[in-house]
Amino acid sequence: MSTTPEPVTVIGLGPMGQAMTRALLTAGHPVTVWNRTASRADAVVAEGATRADTVADALAATDVAVLSLTDYQAMYDILGAAPDALAGRLVVNLSSDTPRRSTEAAQWLAARGARLLVGGIMVSAELVGTEQSYVFYSGPRDDFHTHETTLSVLGRADYRGADHALAQLYYQAQLDIFLTSLAAYLHATAMLRAAGVPAPVFAPYAREMFDMTSYFLDGVPEEIERGEYPGDAATATMMGATAEHIVGASEDAGVDTTLPRAVLSYYRRAIEAGHGAHGWPSLYEVISRPA
Repeated sequence: MSTTPEPVTVIGLGPMGQAMTRALLTAGHPVTVWNRTASRADAVVAEGATRADTVADALAATDVAVLSLTDYQAMYDILGAAPDALAGRLVVNLSSDTPRRSTEAAQWLAARGARLLVGGIMVSAELVGTEQSYVFYSGPRDDFHTHETTLSVLGRADYRGADHALAQLYYQAQLDIFLTSLAAYLHATAMLRAAGVPAPVFAPYAREMFDMTSYFLDGVPEEIERGEYPGDAATATMMGATAEHIVGASEDAGVDTTLPRAVLSYYRRAIEAGHGAHGWPSLYEVISRPA
């Protein structure tokens, strides 16, 4: 593991790429940057980064290239223009895509003499490099440990294993919780606003619910691993009745019912599968086995 700030290339200078570049510069790393729209590099170049004229130049400047792009197709489009410059390089792709695409990307890079370390950064741009920031990684263990100090500049580096798909899988799983929760908040807000309740009035109650929700995860992972879901607290039948009431309240309010109906469908399927008297975590059995 290196302790001397190593040179790093950053390719892709949207808000996230710029935040990564600034975090690396602040930590003393020489940073070379490249972006398809060259003007996006102006601000970080003014702060000390070095602009590369071409992708090939950017790759040649350092042994490590950090990518912050829209998706993995963008990686192919950009790096495919400079295949000869990839040999011997470690590509740390922090772009979002599917786990399968990560595995395919590792094979594509290997065919060109490069290695892939997959990453999923779990904060928005303004939090990169702060105590709240953490990043899932997967890929070659030796490469991760060699560059862990550098990677930790962006946030806590959480290595999940050698399988390239794992970091992206953890990343998307976290965003599954995040996006669904935010959509649920907006849906709940819409129901109340339909009754004339301003969004700011409801917001403190929503925050309290978000803060409390983690309490209900206690013991659930163990139940899932055992495949046993005691119904001595909230059964699937009881929670399913509540899910029906939410759909009814949504209809009465005249707001979209897509999200609550999706939740209700899980409860109905679980009850139909014989889990009515089991705890609500028994929904896992139908979620993990698509209809």
